[in-house]
Formats: sequence, structure tokens, C-alpha cells
Amino acid sequence: MALETSAEKPAPVRQIALAIGGWVDRLGAVWVEGQIAQLSRRPGINTVFLTLRDPVADISIPVTAPRALLDSLATPLVEGASVVLHAKPSFYPNRGTLSLQARDIRMVGLGELLAQLERRRQLLAAEGLFDPVRKRPLPFLPTTVGLVTAPNSAAERDVVENATRRWPAVAFRTLHATMQGPRSAAEVIAALERLDADPAVDVIVVARGGGSVEDLLPFSDEGLLRAVAAVRTPVVSAIGHEPDQPLLDLVADVRASTPTDAAKIVVPDVAAEATAVMTARERLRGAMLAGLTREQASLDALRSRPVLADPRTLLDRHAAEVDGLLDRARRTVGHRLDRAADEIDHHRARARALSPLATLERGYAVLQDDAGHVVTSIAGLASGAAVSVRVADGRVHAEITTVDGATSTSPSEHDPDPDESSEH
Repeated sequence: MALETSAEKPAPVRQIALAIGGWVDRLGAVWVEGQIAQLSRRPGINTVFLTLRDPVADISIPVTAPRALLDSLATPLVEGASVVLHAKPSFYPNRGTLSLQARDIRMVGLGELLAQLERRRQLLAAEGLFDPVRKRPLPFLPTTVGLVTAPNSAAERDVVENATRRWPAVAFRTLHATMQGPRSAAEVIAALERLDADPAVDVIVVARGGGSVEDLLPFSDEGLLRAVAAVRTPVVSAIGHEPDQPLLDLVADVRASTPTDAAKIVVPDVAAEATAVMTARERLRGAMLAGLTREQASLDALRSRPVLADPRTLLDRHAAEVDGLLDRARRTVGHRLDRAADEIDHHRARARALSPLATLERGYAVLQDDAGHVVTSIAGLASGAAVSVRVADGRVHAEITTVDGATSTSPSEHDPDPDESSEH
């Protein structure tokens, strides 16, 4: 029932909001068809938030659904899936927003197809076919590029022309296959196996232009995916355009967003590489010149040092030190020899002073019997005994004629007459 309002009697906002809520509640549960544009699962919350979009008109509406409802679906719900919802519309006056509370979700048409692809993706991912560790690196400069594409297709022209423009010497081995329909997967597999068996082929490119999800289904075929994972040659997937993501993109070694992008990936740009080589040469030349200049400066600095400018300088200094040491050694040895000579002279003088010969030189003599014993007393001497007299410069042999005792203190009285006491 329409509200009766006027400029003089306007209705407050709350009344309008409550009226809209009442009208929406009277609508009851409805079946609505649309496409999942956004899906959000928040940890710890039992409610899943969806956005349902009309595929024709630019209209969308938020949807809430119990987590248990989505978990109970046989096919996982993914973004882009087409679904039919049984939902109760609700209007929230405080926010002024309309939403649907889903009670049942059924996938239809493309949504069911996307769900099947999602199940296949999860299965192959669990087997490790998408593991980055399995990805093989592309060669820097392949001699021959294998190309699998439709005959006379725009994808073939894009790959060949762009690759040849970037690197004119690149060679292609192209095998044509049906890129759409039920025979496509089998023909692409056969072409892959033939190119993989060719030892001249360094990389394989699978290229196709854009299309609908149904058109690109062969490139999500499980047999094709396993064949790509089994080949030894690196594979580049160039299927469709940037938004298109068949499962081949996940199992291939490299994904190219377009066939043109694939040409840029498989071969380098000759102009860029030539520029890089020239730049590297200039950097290397600069580094070498800088190194030579630095080393030359070091050599010049070393040569400027006195010891290297005239190597004899160091020798002369050491020679002077050696000469000084030799002089000191000579003086030291000479002083020690002089002191030793003085000591010898002193000891010799003492020895001479203590020697009996010195006493004999003063006029004394030593009397010895015939046995060589020194006679110190007249006892034991008899007249006629042979004796020898030792003087400073020789020996006198004599015979005793008379022996007198010491009877007087005067030496002159006891000194015998030489003619009477000795005989030469």
C-alpha cells in the first residue's frame, strides 16, 4: 500500500527504510540465476560472502550463504561459475542495502563446466604436475623452435613474424593441429610427441588465439596435460589472451599471455643483445683501463722510492754499517789484545822475578851433588866429592877439597878461596 506523503507531510527516512524492508520481506524466497563474480571465505566465520552478477546487465547483488552449504556441494564453487540460487531477499535499513540469503545453490551450464575444471586442477596439483620444481628452463638461443598451432592461423603468423624480427636466424618446425573441438587434444598430443622426438628442436610453443571457455577446453584436457608433463623439451603455453587461463598454462614450463608474447620469450632481441654486448665490452674495457692505470700508478709510486730509484742506496747504507762494525770489532780486538799483552808482560815479569835464574844473575850460584840434588848444608859432603855449580850462564863441575863449618858471622871469613874450593 503506497505511503501518503506530501511536501507538507514528508515521511522520515526510517519510515521509508522500514517500508522498503516490509515490501522486500513480503516478496518471500525466490529462485535467481547469475554468475559468481566474487567469493570470500573469511577464517573463523561460518558465513561465506558472494557477489552475484547478471551476465547481461551491469547489475550485481551481495549474497550470504552458510559455509556448510558451500562445503556440501559436490562441485566446489569458484568465481565465474553460473549458478541458480534459492534465496530470501533481505533489506538492511541501517545500511540501506539489499542482499540475498542463499538457502540452496545449484550449478548450471558454464558454472558446472568450470567446477569440473576446478576439480581437475586440484587433482593434478595434488599429483605435483604444477610444481615449480618440475619447470625446465628455456634455452637462451634455440636453434630450432617447434610450433604447434592451427594452419594459416593468426597465432602462427604472430609467433613466426615476431620471433624472426627479433632474431632473424631462428628456424621453426611447425606442425599443424586442430586447435578446437573433440579431435584437438589428440592431434596436439601427437604433434608434441613428434617435436619432442626431434633432437634439433630446443623448445616447443603451443599457440592459439583467444576464444570462449568451451573453445579452450581441449587445452585443459587431462591427457594433454599429462603429455606435456612427460615431454623432455621445454614447453611454452600461448593459449588465448591474458584473461584466458586453461590448465595447460599451469603444467607448461612457461606461460605466455599471447602468441606474440611467446615469440618474445623463446628468442632474444638481436638489437638488445648487440647493445648489451657493446655495453659489456665498454664496461670491460673501462675496467681494464682503470686497472692498468691503477697498477701503473702503483709501479710509478714504487719506482719513485729511493731504494728502487737507486738500489745501491740500501746497499751503501748497509755497507757503511758493516764498515762501522768492522772498525768497532778491530778496535775491540786490538784493545783486548793490548790488554792481554800487558797481562802477559806483567805475568812474565813476575815469573822472571821469582825465577832462580834471576837470583843467579845477581851473582849467586846453586851447588848440586853428583846425583843432581841441591846442596843446602855441608852435612853429607866429603873431601874429594864431585859437585856441580849452577851459575846464570852455565854449569861448573868441581871437586871438594875442604869442607869448613860456619864458625864466624862475617861472610868474608868463611868465603873460600876460589883457587882452593873449586877446580875447573
